[in-house]
Amino acid sequence: MTDLFDDLPTPDVAWYPDWLAPDRAEQCLAQLLAEVEWRQDTMGTPGGRVALPRLTAWQGDPDAVYVYSGIRNLPQPWTPTVAELKTAAEAASNARFNSVLLNRYRSGTDSMGWHADRERELGPQPVIASVSLGAARTFDLRHNKTGTVQSFSLKSGSLLVMKGETQAEWRHRVPKEPRVTGERINLTFRWVTPREEPGRSSRG
Repeated sequence: MTDLFDDLPTPDVAWYPDWLAPDRAEQCLAQLLAEVEWRQDTMGTPGGRVALPRLTAWQGDPDAVYVYSGIRNLPQPWTPTVAELKTAAEAASNARFNSVLLNRYRSGTDSMGWHADRERELGPQPVIASVSLGAARTFDLRHNKTGTVQSFSLKSGSLLVMKGETQAEWRHRVPKEPRVTGERINLTFRWVTPREEPGRSSRG
């Protein structure tokens, strides 16, 4: 008998729910809260610029400049814990990363809306390794053509790797969850095409 769900699309992801031991995940969360230079960015809307519903940071190699939602991200240097997680994520993903977007969700009222990481500097089939620390949050992937939704509970210490046609064929979000009170930090490691900003040298 044919399963009615056999023909539903599935995103090209690798899912490691217990990637970090609980005590190591807790330690990394505390270290990142202290060592990362967090900022409050704004994004453009029809009504003007508004604050993002989360705090962010961008770290990477000196020429890893990244633009999204009208925000130009110049990389801060790798901090120790982020660099350590990057090396581990590269090994698990079988990929190289030169940058990371960190999102800090202060409570369940912080969120991220539907989007795909399709900026030109990411390339046609980017590999994005997503590390979660702290409070568990829902992560939804929605297929562009069928509307099929696949959801994950991204608990502390988990790793979700998006690859292949995932960014081209799916959108993703972190919805608001008012019942969640704890903080969550998410690190999305990626490779962006290097480019040098005017007046900035990529040589130390």
